[in-house]
Amino acid sequence: MAKVIYPGTFDPVTNGHIDIVNRAVELFDEVIVTVAKNPSKTSLFTVEERVEMLRESLKEFKSVHIDWFDGLVVDHAKQVGAIGIIRGLRAVSDFEYEFQMALMNRKLAGDITTILLMPHARYTYLNSTIVRNLAQFHGDVSEFVPPIVLKKLKEKFKY
Repeated sequence: MAKVIYPGTFDPVTNGHIDIVNRAVELFDEVIVTVAKNPSKTSLFTVEERVEMLRESLKEFKSVHIDWFDGLVVDHAKQVGAIGIIRGLRAVSDFEYEFQMALMNRKLAGDITTILLMPHARYTYLNSTIVRNLAQFHGDVSEFVPPIVLKKLKEKFKY
């Protein structure tokens, strides 16, 4: 059984993330979407809120499980028995960072493969930072995020 993890901060989860999950479930038996607790980032949502939003947003996918971790992604991958790490690649600008991370992860755990998946073209410009910034100023983000995320953003920014 081929199991992979899809790590990220998911602050918040976007339709671009959902698209990557949709692609991953077509390729692997089990996908663990795992929220990174990153101490170097200030998050809008708590880890618990992000896990909750992911569970609701991905409930239709029977082979997807939600988790969170604190530490190295390769250690988490080993801990859950994953053979690979899924990463989304939106644009050429993402490539350098993802390439460096993939090489470092290979150095740390040569038996875990990084798999880069491209989202649908309509999501290539989309990321959580853009969604947060737009929502902060009460912009319409409804076409970029699942309904639960829209609800939570409206609550967070009081609109």
